[in-house]
Amino acid sequence: MMLMPPFTLHHPISVDAACELAAQLMASGESFDWVAGGTDLLPNYKWHINTKPHVISLARIEGTSTISASELGCMTRLADLTEANGVHPVIVQAASKVASSLIRTNATLGGNLCLDTRCFWYNQGEDWRRSIDWCHKADCGSGADCRVIPNQNTLCVATYQGDIAPTLMVLGASVHLIGPNGARTLPIQSFYQLDGMKKNVLEEGEFLLKVTLPEEAALRTGSYQKLRVRDSWDFPEAGVAASWIEGDPSTLVLATTALESIPRCHPEEVAAVLADGWKGAASIKALSSSLQKSVKPVNNTALPPRYRRSMVRVLAKRAVQGMVK
Repeated sequence: MMLMPPFTLHHPISVDAACELAAQLMASGESFDWVAGGTDLLPNYKWHINTKPHVISLARIEGTSTISASELGCMTRLADLTEANGVHPVIVQAASKVASSLIRTNATLGGNLCLDTRCFWYNQGEDWRRSIDWCHKADCGSGADCRVIPNQNTLCVATYQGDIAPTLMVLGASVHLIGPNGARTLPIQSFYQLDGMKKNVLEEGEFLLKVTLPEEAALRTGSYQKLRVRDSWDFPEAGVAASWIEGDPSTLVLATTALESIPRCHPEEVAAVLADGWKGAASIKALSSSLQKSVKPVNNTALPPRYRRSMVRVLAKRAVQGMVK
């Protein structure tokens, strides 16, 4: 039986109040988590994974559920990311493939973008992890080595398995962060940090407030392709997003997810293939192969890394072909 550990739940009603509360907890040396929909954080808490004594909910903060073609608030429910609400079709496509319909009614955009990285050795109950010794991400002060890539304890290779991030990358989105030290905005590809423990560039006390998209995003056609064990439920084992402005191959952007500790864009691979111009099916084949060679999955998810890597070529081909249509 999984018992939720004790914690104090806070419900600020404004961004200023949330930042002030975060500052107070930081000043008193108290650790805390932010929670949006709770579909990732609360199951982890039940497994006693990285629990904190305080949790600050964003659910009652006014203005965090904005939905438009150019702005999406952090509390936007994935079920509300629909074309009827003016959301770009490629984002809608990815959101519709997250988990189950029940989870999508509670899960949020901000939560999906800030998903904790996952690994066989980390996403287990506390008793199980203790029984086999700790891992680098959850070493409990023991200095434990990485269980996936032994003999190094400087980098966590836990895998990021979110669906929405690569679609926002190929649309040129920006994330807006806010905390006790003020607000800042950066391109979403700069939000993630290649370390399964750190995950992203959020500083202590900061949270992701909203996502904005440029006007150019509305001109783009896109596609998102996902590999998972069960089509009705699972996290991605690999994902590829693509977009371009129709008729202009030079605007092509590709991004991947669930293959490394971060989702990432692949501008160098695209530039190398398109250096000699767009050649239709030949370019699609070359892009797919180039993308496959650039990713480096490790053995810490349900499917073997060799299979996931080989499927990148298939997913990339489907993504670009689906977009070209």
